[in-house]
Amino acid sequence: MGDVMVLAIDCDLEAEVICAPPDVNSLFEFTTPLFSIGGFHFTRTVFLIFAAMAIVLGLLYFGLRRGQLVPSKFELSIESLVGFVRDDIAKGVIGPVHGMRYFPYLLSVFFFLLVGNLFKVTPLVNFPISSRMALSGFLAILTWVIFVFVGFSKNGFKHYFIDALWPKSVPLALRWLVGLIEVVSTFVLRPVTLAVRLFANMVAGHLMLTLLLVSGLLFVAGVGDIGLKAGLGIVWFAFGLAIWVFEFVVAVLQAYIFTLLSAVYIQTSLEPAH
Repeated sequence: MGDVMVLAIDCDLEAEVICAPPDVNSLFEFTTPLFSIGGFHFTRTVFLIFAAMAIVLGLLYFGLRRGQLVPSKFELSIESLVGFVRDDIAKGVIGPVHGMRYFPYLLSVFFFLLVGNLFKVTPLVNFPISSRMALSGFLAILTWVIFVFVGFSKNGFKHYFIDALWPKSVPLALRWLVGLIEVVSTFVLRPVTLAVRLFANMVAGHLMLTLLLVSGLLFVAGVGDIGLKAGLGIVWFAFGLAIWVFEFVVAVLQAYIFTLLSAVYIQTSLEPAH
């Protein structure tokens, strides 16, 4: 609702062909907290983060608690998603032995991002929590901490860091360059690209959906003032619905990609290339 109010206030239906706020940040920042406890402000974004956590706990609890021989459709769906993360990501990427050790983390990340990303296409919510860099960055740093810790504990400082910094399999003249690229890629760029990939996709989708759907509603609602120009609203709303279907796929895909790359990074720490 915050998005609609901002666009409605700033939109001149007679002079513009699409409604857009003067500052894109207004689509991602909600300055008025729902309530405050001391110095902590409980904003809409914070509420949605806790809501995503509660939904994930509910899905896993009610989907897995009975373990019936003939599960319901809901239980079968949850079991299928859990089995997919376990078999295709945890075991399939990391391996059958080590994969189960990191399965709880991968499962938690996948379900949390799946629910949080789908908030983007949820009516009356229309806000993916991963469109805030703080959340995407936190999850990326958490993955980074895990795979770096795994790398040092499994291989030791020499084999995990020194061998990457000075790869002996590379010609001597190129070792410093290849080593520098390897270290920067592993210890700096991995968490950055992991966070930015998720964040950027969610930002783009949220922006397109908000502008198209809200513009469509406002132009159609203003037909009495702008006449035939209200037809633009039908066009924008139709585009918005098409983008909605596409963004549903993107939301699921980004949860999968983040979880898959987390598993890949852990696997490469268990068995470094150098």
